[in-house]
Amino acid sequence: MFFFLSKILDVFLSPLTWGILLCLVGLWRKWRWLRWAPALAAAELVLFSLDPVSNALLTHLEQQARRSVRRDVTYDAILLLGGPVNHGSTASHDAASYNENVERLLVSYDLLRAGRAKNVIVSGGYAWSGDRVNEARVLGRQLEDWGIAHDRVVLEPRARNTHENAVESKRLVKQRGYRTLLLVTSAYHMPRALDCFRAVGVDVDALPVDFRASDSEGARDWLPRASHLETSESVLREMFGRWVYRVRGYGKGE
Repeated sequence: MFFFLSKILDVFLSPLTWGILLCLVGLWRKWRWLRWAPALAAAELVLFSLDPVSNALLTHLEQQARRSVRRDVTYDAILLLGGPVNHGSTASHDAASYNENVERLLVSYDLLRAGRAKNVIVSGGYAWSGDRVNEARVLGRQLEDWGIAHDRVVLEPRARNTHENAVESKRLVKQRGYRTLLLVTSAYHMPRALDCFRAVGVDVDALPVDFRASDSEGARDWLPRASHLETSESVLREMFGRWVYRVRGYGKGE
């Protein structure tokens, strides 16, 4: 039920949804003061579509990502969290298709190739009921295609969210007796992921990757862009996710 509700409520975390609702409210003629709603919708959409706004929101999240990877340690296993796979296009074309989170996969591969880690646990399941693409299997197959030995790639194909990543990975960690673990995920997602693993009693080092915020003032784009609106939406969704996880007890909020 929680998983289903999280997907439904996700729609209402979008500035685009807010704008549409405000426009619809503006059609209500009963209260004259509501005629300002469409103008408010336009202002809200422009605000979240600006690079300085979306970048500031993203910077706020990424600055909280702690990096604790140790260069003098050969890790028993990397914990690679799902998220890089485009499920729809992968299913449609029967070929792996990746999104902006793909750096999680690339960095994990590089660590395995360089001998910085002995194994990898790839955690991620199906995105929705009826989904034909399993995240862990796609990513695991990709690592093997790149030359990582089959017995070094451990699949965890059931997790549907970050909490389940932690719970299901813990089971495999105990079964295989892994002691030194390195969590690899996107910087904006790392605090929530790290919180989840520690909440279930799995001690991990952290390697945040896929940093997207910039401190280059000269590169600022002051025109509204759909891409900046999408970034703002992603940040708002992650902020809400952190709050919900703490309320649900999935994280300690440290």
